[in-house]
Amino acid sequence: THEGLRLYGNSHGFIGAYPSTRHGLSCSVIAQEGEAMQRDYWYSSSRLSGELESAERVGQQAAERALRRLQGRQVATGKMPVLFAADVASGLLSHFLSAIRGESLYRRSTFLLDSLGTQVFPEFVRLTEQPHLKRALGSAPFDGEGVRTSAKDIVSDGVVRSYILSSYSARKLGMRTTGNSGGIHNLLISSTGKSFDELLATMGSGLLVTELMGQGVNQTTGDYSRGAAGFWVEGGVIQYPVEEITIAGNLREMYRGIRDIGNDVDLRRNVRTGSILLDEMMVAGE
Repeated sequence: THEGLRLYGNSHGFIGAYPSTRHGLSCSVIAQEGEAMQRDYWYSSSRLSGELESAERVGQQAAERALRRLQGRQVATGKMPVLFAADVASGLLSHFLSAIRGESLYRRSTFLLDSLGTQVFPEFVRLTEQPHLKRALGSAPFDGEGVRTSAKDIVSDGVVRSYILSSYSARKLGMRTTGNSGGIHNLLISSTGKSFDELLATMGSGLLVTELMGQGVNQTTGDYSRGAAGFWVEGGVIQYPVEEITIAGNLREMYRGIRDIGNDVDLRRNVRTGSILLDEMMVAGE
């Protein structure tokens, strides 16, 4: 549990403060069957303690997730559809945010250099920043420099409409601050309206990713290669757990290849998204 008061003042005459709270509950477990062992976890996070999942529910979720992973196997190497579960899909959007941050842009160390006004996602994709969303974990009335935060489209119709700029990075780029010193304040991505089960059915056969490992993302080129675990899906139904595989692609192609975004939104992070289905990635297994 955290309760605090954020106070900020500067030499331009600004002084402001706002209180904040955050409560969390987590559980990690190890499951064993014979000599096979797997670990997994679950957690709940909220501004209000009364909105946390119960300890029993958190523990049950952690146990069920660990048990489902027992007796995992590899899949044959090849290109296939990939569905990122909601709790790992936020990472895909975090890579996008890093690529359009002012620091990456003025250092020219991003694969999305000069991307403002260009098509990066399919037309149905919309990303909005909502800094005044009640009870959301990233809400704030002002950024790390005292600049007022405001709601805005980061992406609409698949086109980049705004960078993520502080006053310093904005000056370096000859632009104006977007009120994002310290980062984004609640990023929301629009859903295509499908449930998680409907996303599985849409995918048909492919890989469901529930865990990612390693740091194999090159922000300058957009190349993406990470260890992964999850489940093999056939006929829209989860068949068996998968482990010891690598998924690879390029973030530009991955963003363009988004087919669907689920309505199973994970509310526990600053980046809110449902599960994301990609047309195709390279999966290295057997």
